[in-house]
Amino acid sequence: MGGTEIIFIFLIYLILFGAKGIPSLARTMGKAVRQFRDATGDIQREMMKTADDIKHEARKVEGQVQKSLDPSEPEKPKKAPQPESRDSSPKTESTEENKKSEE
Repeated sequence: MGGTEIIFIFLIYLILFGAKGIPSLARTMGKAVRQFRDATGDIQREMMKTADDIKHEARKVEGQVQKSLDPSEPEKPKKAPQPESRDSSPKTESTEENKKSEE
């Protein structure tokens, strides 16, 4: 709200309720501003707490990643799986050919 809007509302209130209503208006406005500031502070605290929780989790994950990449613990080489021959007939043929050539 701008300054002119507040003055306009104040003038309308003054016309409707008179000068005797000004103190109650001031109290009501003060309470509203206080509640607004309290709510704003609560939201900021909650956002900061959430941000801190996210930072904490990120550091934990970063530590786990660094442990897994730590060069002081060498990784054991993984053995590649040996391909199994699908057809054993070439072995049989080669042994048969060897027998024929020996004769």
